[in-house]
Amino acid sequence: MVNIANRYGDVQEYYFSHKLREVAQLNASGKSIINLGIGSPDMAPPQEAVEALCAAAQQDSGHGYQNYKGIAALRQAFSDWYANYYAVALDPETEVLPLLGSKEGITYISNAYLNEGDEVLVPNPGYPAYAAATKVAGGVVRYYDLQEETGWLPDLEYLQQQDLRKVKLMWVNYPHMPTGAKASQAALAQLVDFAERNDILLCHDNPYSFILNDNPESILSVKGVSAHVLELNSLSKSHNMAGWRVGMLAGHSSHISNVLVAKSNVDSGMFLGIQQAAIEALKQTQTWFDNLNAHYAARRSIVWQLLDTLDCAYSTEQVGLFVWGRTREGVAVGQLVDELLYEAGVFITPGFIFGSNGDRYIRVSLCADAEQLQTALERIKAFKNTKIKST
Repeated sequence: MVNIANRYGDVQEYYFSHKLREVAQLNASGKSIINLGIGSPDMAPPQEAVEALCAAAQQDSGHGYQNYKGIAALRQAFSDWYANYYAVALDPETEVLPLLGSKEGITYISNAYLNEGDEVLVPNPGYPAYAAATKVAGGVVRYYDLQEETGWLPDLEYLQQQDLRKVKLMWVNYPHMPTGAKASQAALAQLVDFAERNDILLCHDNPYSFILNDNPESILSVKGVSAHVLELNSLSKSHNMAGWRVGMLAGHSSHISNVLVAKSNVDSGMFLGIQQAAIEALKQTQTWFDNLNAHYAARRSIVWQLLDTLDCAYSTEQVGLFVWGRTREGVAVGQLVDELLYEAGVFITPGFIFGSNGDRYIRVSLCADAEQLQTALERIKAFKNTKIKST
């Protein structure tokens, strides 16, 4: 048997990859599991995007390979989107790179910039893909702490006192996943200053800025396009297009060119119909986001009740597609999650998969309709009552 490459020796299968198989097996055995684990939007994309895709699929000329940089009209649409909603000016020819979902951008950035032994600052808690991509590219993960007491923002004064000479990249993500914390313009400016002072490429992953957030922010709005800043964005959450795999990278032309080297040697261009659909999605007005967030706000109120039932503390100021709750002292989070899955038929995410600073937390997705969430709430109440009686 040929063994897996050494570069994957310290990289585990993504948590949701194996956990969702477990959920599928339970459903196949007759269970009816309510999945509140992942952030896969359950509502429809803009109708104009669907119509554009269907029309493009009927055109014989649209099924061939496409430009690795995406069509000019899509890059322009991303540029217009940034101008309209973030007040950021981007050159669509040189400062925008469409991606097959922003997750691939994490890998391509890592592959483009990391040499063996280069260090990367990764948030704890944070998206596991940052650490995985770093390890696969041969980099060394250096976790930096995020704490509830400091608003889930990095302690830059502490980091500045450390030896940063080998640090090449730093991953940040606001609105933050999994905690839903926001970063003010001042906090983003401090991050940019830190990156410039230490000659670090600051990579801002920004897919949640339109969900339950009254003030979408781009880190590029601090100083414009900078040699020390890249930003990833996506239509997955903002336009209910997670399965379509449409994302983008914005930044200095040199960085776009470097990442394109990595990307163009792995995949080809995006299907033309999806690009044309993305253009229509990006034309949506504020009304689209208002309607989307009205649904999420109603769902969130039920999730707050769910967390109350589980005796969790949470901030009502958090934004994004999830609600992050802190369990009571002494609660075994892994056991609680398994009991909810097997006894209540509700799957939620344990915070420890995002790092040790998530050990006492759980995360609940808003990607289920109000009826399902209400059912989940009732199941958890029944589960809780059974537990109380048994003790």
